[in-house]
Amino acid sequence: MRSGFVAVAGRPNVGKSTLVNALTGSKVAIVSDKPHTTRHRIRGVYTKDHAQLVLVDLPGWQKPVDTLTERMQERVDETMAEDLDTVLLVVDARAHIGSGDRYVARRVFSLGIPVVIALNKIDRLKHAHVATQMKTAATLGDFHALHPVSAKTGDGIDELRDDLISLLPEGPFYFPADTDTDMPLEARIAELVREQALRLTREEVPHALLGHPVFLQLQVKASPKWRRNPTMLERLGL
Repeated sequence: MRSGFVAVAGRPNVGKSTLVNALTGSKVAIVSDKPHTTRHRIRGVYTKDHAQLVLVDLPGWQKPVDTLTERMQERVDETMAEDLDTVLLVVDARAHIGSGDRYVARRVFSLGIPVVIALNKIDRLKHAHVATQMKTAATLGDFHALHPVSAKTGDGIDELRDDLISLLPEGPFYFPADTDTDMPLEARIAELVREQALRLTREEVPHALLGHPVFLQLQVKASPKWRRNPTMLERLGL
């Protein structure tokens, strides 16, 4: 059996969470077009036959600008210091591959473990543009493989997953075979609610969370300067 941990790294908004969902085949991480949507370390698990791939979805790698982003970056640094088998470095095919990506790449390639680069969001792009972006991504470091993929449409996902699994060492399963994430149910529900709040910021909230009818009432209050308030961040688990 093969099993191991793969950290999913990249600057904010490159599609890391969508990619984790695509690779696991399950909704384990919320997605949004808002920066810093992922605030906690989330593990997505894919198990098939004699292999278990554990993907660690991280907040976007960034230079801290306030207490919130400091703590988010601490989560990233803590994960990078752990016993990882591979890093999946995600870059955005639709954006300029620049200093932010190189900043993340320097840290990732310094770990001394295999790095797989995923050029994400290739759907609806011309082949010539994808080819140009692949050439640029290839300059980020001494990578094991570079995969053009679309987490949204599923293009290239199977090949990427197989490649990641091939890099895992022999070992036992860390989670039961039917596990798709290590997040507690309550935390998953809270994240789903937050995803809808980010998307709509209105009165609508999701009501199909547990497989049976529920009554959900939310009260939302805004706390001034909450991003810089250590006490508030502690209450949010950050």
